[in-house]
Amino acid sequence: QVQLVESGGGLVQAGGSLRLSCAVSGRTFSSLAMGWFRQVPGKEREFVAYIRWSGRSINYADYSDSVKGRFTTSKDNAKNTVYLQMNSLKPEDTAVYYCAVANRGMATVKDYDYDYWGQGTQVTVSS
Repeated sequence: QVQLVESGGGLVQAGGSLRLSCAVSGRTFSSLAMGWFRQVPGKEREFVAYIRWSGRSINYADYSDSVKGRFTTSKDNAKNTVYLQMNSLKPEDTAVYYCAVANRGMATVKDYDYDYWGQGTQVTVSS
């Protein structure tokens, strides 16, 4: 049973920062493909970032154009946790953020490539 538990969301002023956490259990953390997506009510899920690693080495990571240069995803093997560091936040970043695991082992920008999802954490950026 793969479980992803998210935390770190909250209310922040524009220009501020938040760090989201996604703790993974039920599957080995040593080699994984994960993605970050966000969603606002009435809209489809939007790709934010993905990361693929093996051991201590990150194989690849990428970001959507809207967050590139502001967001960074990383991992902590000792804590079985993936992070999304969000800096220079804008009101348009307001959404529920989800982490996800791709069982096939390939991180992509498509939500249908992911098999397990976190419960979501709300990020609200005030102007």
